[in-house]
Amino acid sequence: MWRTILIYAGIMAGAAFALEWLQFRHLTRAYSVEIYIVLIAIAFTVLGAWVGMHLTRRQRPATFEKNTAALTSLGVSDREYEVLTLLADGQTNKEIARSLDISPNTVKTHVARLYDKLSVQRRTQAIQKARELALIP
Repeated sequence: MWRTILIYAGIMAGAAFALEWLQFRHLTRAYSVEIYIVLIAIAFTVLGAWVGMHLTRRQRPATFEKNTAALTSLGVSDREYEVLTLLADGQTNKEIARSLDISPNTVKTHVARLYDKLSVQRRTQAIQKARELALIP
């Protein structure tokens, strides 16, 4: 990290020197100093974006592995797990019912049981807790 900072500072010092040098040359008489300042600002913007992209590369997440032990200990059935994954996808009860070919009342029952098993009161809490327990990706 210090190396990057020193390189960045060196480039800034070089740019400042270049501006001072150009100030005494005929180019500064032909063009305004503001043009050079803008060019240097653009160069540093591009350089900063490039350095930022290389320093903050994100690692690819590992493949998701479902926590079957937590599912077993909570007593979540296969159908309830299907409902939970569809809840996490943001589907409504009617959409879940259509996807699983069951009635909306059955979906409500599964959702209520999931709330009890996960000890939550809302969909968002259920999804958050399921992600914390590695039940859903």
